[in-house]
Amino acid sequence: MIVFLAAAALAAQTAPPVSVWTWTLYADTAPVVLANEIPDTASLRVTLECDPGSSVARVTLYGVALTGMARATAGEAVAMAEAAPARGGGTRLALRTDHPAFAAFAAGGRMTLLVGEQSRPIEVPAGHLAKLRRFSELCSG
Repeated sequence: MIVFLAAAALAAQTAPPVSVWTWTLYADTAPVVLANEIPDTASLRVTLECDPGSSVARVTLYGVALTGMARATAGEAVAMAEAAPARGGGTRLALRTDHPAFAAFAAGGRMTLLVGEQSRPIEVPAGHLAKLRRFSELCSG
């Protein structure tokens, strides 16, 4: 038993740190950016960018390259947008922040993007919804 506990303690000390994904709002920059990232790394899952007051959010999904018409669903609302390749092998599309689908996303923190057969959820946990709502406020014109 003592050997097992010692081995477990040693493994815990030498194990790489667990990656913690979080949502971070960069509101003091132009463009305004809300990023789902591992802080202090280049690891990104999703970014939302806008020029303040433009009412257009540019959504980039990393790790998946999709093209074609995208269906963004949040709550009961649906928006259509064209998905295009993004730098670094991702997918980028634009959504109006004054569209009911984006408003539902800002209210509830969940949106699903469907391009062809590929579906990608975007989820902002309750603890980070204030950042999403602030992003929407800063972007809206």
